[in-house]
Amino acid sequence: MPNAAITTDEFKLLRGYIEKHCGISLGDEKAYLIETRLLKLMIENGCETFGAFYRMAAEQREDTLREKIIDAMTTNETLWFRDAHPYTILREQLLPAFAADLRAGRRGRIRIWSAACSTGQEPYSIAMTIHEFCEQQAAQGIRPAVTPHFFEILATDISPSALFLASAARYDQLSMNRGLPDSYRNRYFKANGRVWELDPAIRRMVTFKKFNLQDSISALGGFDLCFLRYVCIYFSEALKRMIFHNLASALAPSGCLFLGASESLMGLCSQFKSLEYNGGRYYQHISHLS
Repeated sequence: MPNAAITTDEFKLLRGYIEKHCGISLGDEKAYLIETRLLKLMIENGCETFGAFYRMAAEQREDTLREKIIDAMTTNETLWFRDAHPYTILREQLLPAFAADLRAGRRGRIRIWSAACSTGQEPYSIAMTIHEFCEQQAAQGIRPAVTPHFFEILATDISPSALFLASAARYDQLSMNRGLPDSYRNRYFKANGRVWELDPAIRRMVTFKKFNLQDSISALGGFDLCFLRYVCIYFSEALKRMIFHNLASALAPSGCLFLGASESLMGLCSQFKSLEYNGGRYYQHISHLS
């Protein structure tokens, strides 16, 4: 009979394994989290104890078990248009500036990164905001036209299962009820049985890619805007500093960053200045300090 209770030593081993492979830093009080999220995997792999399960994971050369552990430990909490402020700032401040730069030839395209995108609600919320903005500009007769083709949205996550669901762009009613305004649902989704399918035009605006935030951001290219929201709260202070420093190098001059409403760069990175608009906060890159 497997032992469902994790020992202190087993917790320390698995905690180190999890932090090494996905950056999540667990305090001593989080032993229950490993128990509840990894017990099923432990049993499925025929292990009697968490210690045996750790050894199996540490010795396995393939990524299969590691990815299952990451999937189990990763929090995939997400909403449509979460917190509202970033999308107001995007629509009223950033997109008009981007459009002006595109028309003037100062930029050839706009690259946006949705990091830790989970099951896709954030990058698709960005895409719908851009699509709506472009249509409104066209309706106002503003020329030359700026279309969604000028915007490239890269959405990344460490979880293969989250990326699979995001790429499918099919959502159940519970997911649809979490922050999606009726106007967007009626315009951009179609009911198909018990699920809602996203308009292919919006789906094509987003490219999904597996990415670990502990890896080099330079491999993704440069960006004009980054959404890095509600993920660094799970990381150590050292990892946060590394990520923000690397992100500053990947952002274009004056590129912008959105964090979660409860997050801040204070004491972590001096390469951004804090800006406010209509009650919301965002950060603008100010230098390429090494």
